Amino acid sequence: MAKTTRTFKSGNSVAVRLPKALGIEAGTEMRVREEQGKYVLEPVEKPDRIDLTGIYGSCPWLKPLTPEERIMEPRELDWEGKLLKRD
Repeated sequence: MAKTTRTFKSGNSVAVRLPKALGIEAGTEMRVREEQGKYVLEPVEKPDRIDLTGIYGSCPWLKPLTPEERIMEPRELDWEGKLLKRD
């Protein structure tokens, strides 16, 4: 499929429209690279998600935290390292 298109100004960038026939959905994150004087566009691969459905129930002692258990008590941060043990 060889089609031509023109670049256009979009804000402070130069943009290009891709034909609908390519099947690329709006909002798809794309990587642009230059290869031997040509520009190559390729979709960015999404990282694989961890599927935990197979271990559900194998750790019955684990319970979700209640909203009250999620609240942490405020504490002073030791930015200078005063609480570190020094020899």
